[in-house]
Amino acid sequence: MFQYILSKVFYGFLTLFGVVTVIFLLFNILPGDPARMMLDQREDTEQLQNIRRKYGFDKPVFTQYLYYLNDVSPISLHSKDESDYTFLSEEKYSAQRLFTLGDLDLVIKFPYLRESFQKNGKSVSEVIAETLPNTAVLAVVAITIALFLGIVLGIFSALFKDSVFDRIIAVISTLGMSVPSFFSAILFAWFFGFVLHKYTSLEMTGSLYEVDNFGEGVHMQWKNLILPAIVLGIRPLAVVIQLMRNSLLETLSQDYIRTAKAKGLTLFKVIQKHALKNSLNPVITAISGWFASMLAGAVFVEYIFNWNGLGKEIVNSLNTLDLPVIMGSVLVVATLFIIINILVDVIYSWLDPRIRLQ
Repeated sequence: MFQYILSKVFYGFLTLFGVVTVIFLLFNILPGDPARMMLDQREDTEQLQNIRRKYGFDKPVFTQYLYYLNDVSPISLHSKDESDYTFLSEEKYSAQRLFTLGDLDLVIKFPYLRESFQKNGKSVSEVIAETLPNTAVLAVVAITIALFLGIVLGIFSALFKDSVFDRIIAVISTLGMSVPSFFSAILFAWFFGFVLHKYTSLEMTGSLYEVDNFGEGVHMQWKNLILPAIVLGIRPLAVVIQLMRNSLLETLSQDYIRTAKAKGLTLFKVIQKHALKNSLNPVITAISGWFASMLAGAVFVEYIFNWNGLGKEIVNSLNTLDLPVIMGSVLVVATLFIIINILVDVIYSWLDPRIRLQ
């Protein structure tokens, strides 16, 4: 088991290295001067030179790439020369020295995602720390709704195969998988937040934390979570229903299930003790991918509902060309995606030991 986990972590590291490389190359071949983006309309020649020197923009692309790898790596080398970009500044890095190699220090640190171009030098880590929890809450609630309702409806759909109930669920699932999230978000916001506002008391837009009308402080508004969570959970809900139905039907046709029924066990006991666990394997695999995708796919939903999460921050950063925030956000989402998939692979191998042998 340990060797299986180690191999997954190794391949995950290689994937992350590839993501870092692609992110850097993608945003460094874009036209435009990053230094001018930072200063906007306030630049002069001296300021531009200082900014380029401070952030390493005056170096060749390959050198900038090495700087970026050094910044995002938890173990990195730093110069003792204050004029060097890699100087171990307390303002930039929260690091612990391991040992010294000549003029360089080998340190262990939290990955440095650099500073925002548009937020007065605010670190990208701070921006992400302020927005990612809101996205995580939204994704967890959405996936919980999809998982709970999907498993229950999938079980009933399998038990009542080819009935009217099964056909209705199939139609709803097909619609759920077909309708884009941004269209569902607009439709739900208009219908439940505007047309039925008198009855639902739900707003068309809103975030988890909001300042009240009297300016007396920030309060949590749980009702603002309802619509975006439902919209974000519609597509994975449709997938879970179909996977659970088909997997349970296949499991119920196995010989050991017929043996259990022959022993006099009720259908409820057969499903609870024998069929359910084996039927959950494809559901767990699919839901892991959906959960990781939600962190990135929540972009349009958050923007439409004005939910102050990482997705909305990415859209705003794209509009203002705030490259460090975009790069840092994509890197964080990719890292979470890899971690979640490794955890799911481990859980999957625990449920089915044949995976490790293969």
